[in-house]
Amino acid sequence: MNKQIIAFDIGDKRIGVAHSDPFGEYAVPSDTYFRKGVFREDVKAVANLAKEWGAELIVCGLPLNADGTESVQTEKTRKFIAALQEESELPVELEDERYTTRAARGDLIAMGISTKNDKRKKNVDSLAATYILESYMSKIKKGETSMKEEANNYEEDENVVELIDEEGNTVSYEHLMTFEYKKEWYVALAPLADEEAAEESDEEEVYIYHLVGEEDNESLEAIEDEAFLDEVFDEFCKQYDDFAEDEEDE
Repeated sequence: MNKQIIAFDIGDKRIGVAHSDPFGEYAVPSDTYFRKGVFREDVKAVANLAKEWGAELIVCGLPLNADGTESVQTEKTRKFIAALQEESELPVELEDERYTTRAARGDLIAMGISTKNDKRKKNVDSLAATYILESYMSKIKKGETSMKEEANNYEEDENVVELIDEEGNTVSYEHLMTFEYKKEWYVALAPLADEEAAEESDEEEVYIYHLVGEEDNESLEAIEDEAFLDEVFDEFCKQYDDFAEDEEDE
């Protein structure tokens, strides 16, 4: 697999870009394209990026809900991909981006800097595109099928949890970590269900809750003291960073 491949993480405001190395062995983060708000102009600009890199294949991340169903954001992304394929005249493959985007967010958090940092927001898009391309290249090397061939082959991730909010609605979260701080336990969660809302917010959200109660009768409580919440979040970042380093060593 030595043909040049380019990958895009398509968002409403930004599009992350990554490409393969000359030997087709690994993915390399490139840049982030900031959308102009004119659909055809954005499509043409992204197609030109593929042309500049001499790409023979385009891989695009497809945003799905946690349970593998499609959302409004999925439909918008499919529309952009169809226009991109027509404009570039290149074959386009789709790659499930649920876990690649989450991996990029996890690396962001592991760096110990708030995901609200503007510079980091720019970098996370190209990092997400890199994971999308790495995921695709890994499947091809192993002889696995692409999304076009496998349709919706999805197994529930054990890190996905569902909680009931005060209004009785079920909301899906990624469980990032349960950690101890000052002899109390806390849970860090990241929302998964609403891809469109996450895109519109322009922020990667992490919710920290206080875990109270005995085993089999536990509940999550919001931390009202904002100063203490910041303190707990800093501790989460530190422990998450240590955990990521341990996993990398293994």
